[in-house]
This record gives sequence, structure tokens and C-alpha cells, in this order.
Amino acid sequence: MNKTILALHDSMVEEWLEKIMTSYNHDSFEARDSYAAQVYMPGKLFQDLVWWALQALPDEILVGLDIDANRNPSEDIENLFLSEQQVEGLFQGQGFVISEAHIVNRGDSYSVHHLPEDWTDDIFAPSRGARAGRFTHWLHTHPNAPAIPSGADADASQETSGIDLILGLRFSPSGPLPWFDDVEGKRRILGKEAALGNKQQAKRRLFGGTQLPVIGMAPSGHMIHEVQLIAFHKTGLGVNVIFIDDHDSPYGWESLITQ
Repeated sequence: MNKTILALHDSMVEEWLEKIMTSYNHDSFEARDSYAAQVYMPGKLFQDLVWWALQALPDEILVGLDIDANRNPSEDIENLFLSEQQVEGLFQGQGFVISEAHIVNRGDSYSVHHLPEDWTDDIFAPSRGARAGRFTHWLHTHPNAPAIPSGADADASQETSGIDLILGLRFSPSGPLPWFDDVEGKRRILGKEAALGNKQQAKRRLFGGTQLPVIGMAPSGHMIHEVQLIAFHKTGLGVNVIFIDDHDSPYGWESLITQ
């Protein structure tokens, strides 16, 4: 395996976010055989998504994501995260780096999936449904709620040529959005420290405690307690998200190649 690819510190990304993306990548590697395909998310772009989500509160946001068709990771990186359940050609943009993000809409959990006319592709609109836009993938946010698809989310994904991603954030002050946890489903939390901290918090609640661990601070002034991210294909198959730095190297690469 080529070890000349270095996991350099990305000065454009907050250190706390870099740490939890590294932890997430380790989990992605350990669970790689649970997924059917992979996509690659630059850390700086992901940081922008987190900031945008908090700036748009109390709304959810719908973000259109595009790929760079000339930018995909090295063969060493692709092989590292290759799944035994790999499905080639599953969706548009599979295996490429997400390079562009635009906020397309904001609203509640139902209206957020509607595409404003400014972002639709009139030529293909009749055949491509409500998401007749130019973007490959779509991400929407769940403010103070887990990144678990709702019925509306699953319905919207049926018109996606790529994949759907959900970004769940737990933060305070919560304003009109207290943490909503009454939902079942598999969760992927960025950072084992955050997951451990929230388990300890659940125990503290039994004794009247209320303090949550803070993993980072946002420019908006919000304290961030938990970040979740999932990606899925319209068939229901899970897609593995790998966070990469400006050199297209996965965060935590050096420790991954020594495993």
C-alpha cells in the first residue's frame, strides 16, 4: 500500500471537527462491509454545512451537492474502504468527491424538500419529479434531532439520482427546538467521545444532572453537543461517507493504514 499520502493538518477546519471526522472515518473503516458504496466529503465543505445549519435555525435546510468528475481518491484509499457488499454503478457520482454545495431551500420537515423554481431544470422536470434540479446528491438537516430518515425523507429520496444525506445536530441554546429523541433507527455519531459523553449524560439524568458534553463551538455562538451524519440510496442501502482533507487524504489516514 502506498504510504506517501499524508494526513496533514487542515488549517481551514476547526480542530474539534477534525478530531470527530477522524473518529468517524475509523468507524467507517470498521463498518465498511455494512455499506454498498462510498462517497467522499471534504472536511471544509462539511464544516460549512454545519455552520449553515445553525445559521438557518429554526428551519431545516436543503442543500444540493455536486461532485467533481475529475476528482476521485487514489486506488489505495478506495481499496481501504471497499465493502464485501459493494454494488458497482449503484448511483450517479458514486466513488467521487463532493465538491460543491448550495442551499436550495429552508423550511419545516415537509416543505424543506420542495425545490424552488430557481433551482429546477425545466427541460427534465416532467421526468425527474420534485427534485428536477442539477445536483447529484441532496443533504438536509435535522436541527436538535437525530439523523434518521422520516417518511417524508424516504419519499423525497426516490427522486434523487445520487444519494441523500441527513445531518443531525444537537446544540444549545436550543431556542424553540428542544432535543427530539423519540425516533427509532441506526445512528452514526461523529466522535466516540461525543457518544460516550451522551451515555454518561443519560446516567446523570437519573440523579438530576442536566449538563451535556460540549464537543465544539460554532461561530453562531451555539454549543455543539453531538453531530450525526448518514447517507443512503433510494433503495434503502447505506452509503459510507469518508471525510477527506485538502489533499484528498482521509482524516486519520496514517493510523488507518497501520491497522
